[in-house]
Amino acid sequence: MFHADEMIANSACSGHKDQHPHTILYNILSRRDSDRLNGKRNSYFVVHNCLCKQRKVCLKDPKATCQVAAGVLIKSVCFMRSLPCFNQLPPGDQSSLLRHGWVPLFLLGLAQERTVFEVTDAPNSSILRRILLRPGLSEKEADQPTLAGVHRLRACLRQLRDLDLSPKEYAYLRGAVLFNPVVHGLSATWCIEGLQQEAQRALQEVVGLLHPDDAGRFRHILLVASATQNVSHDLVAQLFFKPLIGNANIIHLLTDMLICPMRITENVLTFILE
Repeated sequence: MFHADEMIANSACSGHKDQHPHTILYNILSRRDSDRLNGKRNSYFVVHNCLCKQRKVCLKDPKATCQVAAGVLIKSVCFMRSLPCFNQLPPGDQSSLLRHGWVPLFLLGLAQERTVFEVTDAPNSSILRRILLRPGLSEKEADQPTLAGVHRLRACLRQLRDLDLSPKEYAYLRGAVLFNPVVHGLSATWCIEGLQQEAQRALQEVVGLLHPDDAGRFRHILLVASATQNVSHDLVAQLFFKPLIGNANIIHLLTDMLICPMRITENVLTFILE
């Protein structure tokens, strides 16, 4: 999936790799000199002065990547539509689970299809400009994905890839992720909790059959999958879908796809992939 796909020169987070050139400008901006007092790094400055938190990025090949992402997203909605137990839930619960679960399901799809993507600096987004002019950043600029956010997203996807899940494991894991009883505002919490437990039991059975010698695999799968809940929805929407849908509300689009399945192939798919 994300095998050695280099982004751009010097894109590595300074909090992860200590390979930045020690130029005067860099030392002024990041205060690295102060980190070397007494031969020790001050972890506070390493974290808080990490330039990738300020570096705005976008997809390097938005047309191709967004088309792949759109296909994965549509499959995620189709998965929800295909579950009779999901369709029998109150409409409000369906909407809540959709809003909360579309990103985790989307990430599982990216991991299963081993999607590769690269990013590059967003236009007019030099490090020096962002540091010096940060107080005056526009709302549009502030919403753009950061390199730090992409690092976290890639780490999550890499962990999912490393699980090397089978199609059946992915299917049951999707159910366990979708039916999340802790989502705020659910009216059929007890039912959704039962559906999650059923999906987890099915996943555990498959894991036991496929990996009888790996007693900790099931728990590890759930632990890795839980990290998808922490990936920013705004990051995913801005990075993968804003180039296609502009300022349109992606939740409204997903709701239309869920309520009117014919639009998935007739209207929505045409709109996304045109």
